[in-house]
Amino acid sequence: MSVDLARQQWLDGARRLNEASRDPLEHDRLIAMVGAIADELRRRVGSTYTLAELVDEYGHADRWARDIVAEAAPVPGWARQLATAGDAAFHLYARGAVDYTP
Repeated sequence: MSVDLARQQWLDGARRLNEASRDPLEHDRLIAMVGAIADELRRRVGSTYTLAELVDEYGHADRWARDIVAEAAPVPGWARQLATAGDAAFHLYARGAVDYTP
């Protein structure tokens, strides 16, 4: 997957997270999921990384994100919101990449 395509998907996840703010309970649940995924990203890619490295991890996220959220943030309905939380977490984490540009 290209960096540009991944960034578009991540941005879409961030947009869906923002839209969820209309429902405070749903938004809080999503934020917990985003936090769990971001914590795992920190463990997997560290604090110094490129967008390409993050995209590579994104390609593997479906293997680990479900387990991480099920363990760390098992809120009702979490499976339906996993894609949104994952994309939003990658969007937020991308801002720390050494080659990030807005």
